[in-house]
Amino acid sequence: METPAIRVSIAPALTFERQMMRPVLCFAISVAAIGQSMAQEKPASPPWSAPATVETITEARKFTSGGVELGGTLYLPRSRKPVAAVVVTHSASSPLGDASLYTHLKVMLPAMGIAVFTYDRRGSGRSGTKTAGGDYTILADDAIAAVRSLKTDPRIDPRRIGSWGLSQGGWISPLAASRSPEIAFVIAVSAPVVTADVQMLFSSTNHLRANGHSQAEIDEMTATRKAVDAYMRGTGTREAAQALIDLARTRPWFKYTYMGETVRDRAVSGWRKEIENDPLRNLTGVKVPMLVLFGAHDAVVPVATSVERLKEIAPRMPKMKVHVVAGADHSMHMAADQSVTLDPRHDGTETADSAEYIAVLSSWLAALGLVGN
Repeated sequence: METPAIRVSIAPALTFERQMMRPVLCFAISVAAIGQSMAQEKPASPPWSAPATVETITEARKFTSGGVELGGTLYLPRSRKPVAAVVVTHSASSPLGDASLYTHLKVMLPAMGIAVFTYDRRGSGRSGTKTAGGDYTILADDAIAAVRSLKTDPRIDPRRIGSWGLSQGGWISPLAASRSPEIAFVIAVSAPVVTADVQMLFSSTNHLRANGHSQAEIDEMTATRKAVDAYMRGTGTREAAQALIDLARTRPWFKYTYMGETVRDRAVSGWRKEIENDPLRNLTGVKVPMLVLFGAHDAVVPVATSVERLKEIAPRMPKMKVHVVAGADHSMHMAADQSVTLDPRHDGTETADSAEYIAVLSSWLAALGLVGN
């Protein structure tokens, strides 16, 4: 299978030839426009409606990973031939398969002749109560198990099953592909190419700034985060970290840090496991075609730093393509007010509506020969 060479693009213009992009962009705009409506139950068809070209079959499915039963939903285009499929891995704030963040995939991919499987992250919804405890390897193995479960379905082509993940999911999908040859392609969206502690300091700083907090408050938050991270890395004490947390939790900005009120023993802390994960190492282990997407206006992920790190490995990654989407935020939403999008009250309600993002994603999938008849 031929794959496009890497192209790092930060300019607002799309990275594909205009002639090739016209039909895809029209499709992308249509998907962006209707994406939110999919989150609600479909109304009954009016009596004058015509039959749709693509019929999507929706099925509840269960599979087992590491002794845990996980539940999800398969969105399958009706087809005479086996179709390609995408397994969705989760953003940290959207653990359920029916989250609005994944709605655009359920609309656009079946319309392209590609199945989508969304499942609830372990410990959430239909997937029991046992979490991964911050262990990305467990979450990656869950994605691999999901792929294996789809391979047994005769309606799905077992050679054309890949994974899409956003944010934390954009770490999980490449990690899964680096651990299993059964994943045929990877799409990593808004996944920082820095460790979790660096990413969260960047994110918390922007959360505070967007919500009107002073530089002095940002400095206090920074000192608190660094004290906790130092303890987790073995260079600081738990007592010093807890003392700063005790002060910080009384501050109005504390909710923007996504930190707990108690510093856990580093020996059992899920956060320690998270900050020890190097996403760049996982990316270099991917040998299949991989699309890496960022939003130019992402306030959660240090995009510029991430792109520079990807440039360093680009010569060794001929199957990787990198694209930065003009105007898009962390969820590939064309957001105008960051004080809203960076408000924790809106976590789990994000939607992707960037036409450029959908156009680039659609074209890349088509170039790989994954689009159905």
